[in-house]
Amino acid sequence: MNAATLAAPDVAASSAPSVSFGSFVAGAAASGQLVVQPRMGFGDPHRMRGGLERTKSAVATTVGTLTIDSYTRVGDHAAARDALAEGTPLNGYPITTHSAELTRGLLAGVLDAGFPVQVRHGSSRPEPIVRALAAAGLDATEGGPVSYCLPYGRTPLAESVENWAHCCELLASLVPAPRVAHVESFGGCMLGQLCPPGLLVAISLLEGLFFVRHGIRSVSLSYAQQTDPGQDAEAVRALHRLAAEFLPPEVDRHVVLYTYMGVFPHTGRGATRLLEASARLAVTSGAQRLIVKTAAEAHRIPTVLENVRALETAAATAALTGPPREAAEPADSEVYREARAFVEAVLDFGDDLGKALRTAFARGVLDVPYCLHPDNAGRSRSFIDAGGRLRWSETGSMPVAPRRATGRRAPRSAGSMTSDGLLAALGRVASQYDGPPTTGSRGAIGARPGARAVRAPA
Repeated sequence: MNAATLAAPDVAASSAPSVSFGSFVAGAAASGQLVVQPRMGFGDPHRMRGGLERTKSAVATTVGTLTIDSYTRVGDHAAARDALAEGTPLNGYPITTHSAELTRGLLAGVLDAGFPVQVRHGSSRPEPIVRALAAAGLDATEGGPVSYCLPYGRTPLAESVENWAHCCELLASLVPAPRVAHVESFGGCMLGQLCPPGLLVAISLLEGLFFVRHGIRSVSLSYAQQTDPGQDAEAVRALHRLAAEFLPPEVDRHVVLYTYMGVFPHTGRGATRLLEASARLAVTSGAQRLIVKTAAEAHRIPTVLENVRALETAAATAALTGPPREAAEPADSEVYREARAFVEAVLDFGDDLGKALRTAFARGVLDVPYCLHPDNAGRSRSFIDAGGRLRWSETGSMPVAPRRATGRRAPRSAGSMTSDGLLAALGRVASQYDGPPTTGSRGAIGARPGARAVRAPA
């Protein structure tokens, strides 16, 4: 297969749009539109192009995604080449194996000022991916020195920090004016679930600041929907506020929300209700972009059609929700105070943010619960309280204290996690949304105050 089978060479050469990824999202937000985005990647260029075309034509304000395959993510480019040669399906697009000409042809006539495309990959060694995406005329990716290191393997954090510092500077230099390189922090999605929001917000903000200090002038800060709508709203608003306080004012920025990344409802009804709740959360809390999940998430990799349905469902829900409401919580919410304590503790380690992040993890000042990476202290633990909020039961050396739902300091044994308790916590959201709706706020479907977590269905 070659690029000519996808687009004529003269069309392919002009595939790069004049509007950058961040500028597109800013324009959509200014017009009151929530940008919705799928996770999508195919090894075959024709399938990948078809997925982008269907995403672009959805009844929604969309951006496209090239999700990279697992071999490319870990730098095993030979295995990716062998898979293509043998006709073995890949679980994503091998951007470093396909030629830049072929990828430009894939994007020609699809990528334009009204439809930017982001490369998503999961690599702690992203230089080949960054070079390939820039050569294809793209300007946006995601990840980070912490968020693409700790959850995904055993790459030393120090190495990941060096790699990401270099690749931010490289991407900034490779994207030609007037376009601006954009990097999204994956920090708000650490392990997908059971990480209290204060730490998610802090890591996302710190990674955004890291990108800026290494030449990136357009960033997005992420947050993944968790177990309690009220706490999630606090988190997104805290992320907006901290970004305004710590990022230079000239840096383009927006907040991206992820539909729940943990155990997903097993019923189509439950999955749709959870997706709708995430769209309402995005609008009411002021997030400008939403990464969707589909009704098929609990069972298999979704089809293109299922992704399109999810995009359109989220967009329709957002349109019916109306404009963001004023924050109901105090100016200094619990999540904001906790996140700021993490951020300030890291910045106290010095102006070199990469070194400060390494020091913070080495001393346990940042400590992701249930993360087994060798550079993570592993002394923190979390639990879901009776009201549904994620809280700390053990904090190790972190600059926060474990607390009960009442706000009183908790004894060290509070919320201690057993294997049964962990299973119940992991399955809580799926069980809530698969169950019958409860009365009250639409954003709190299945979550009544005081309810106990139930064990996940087999």
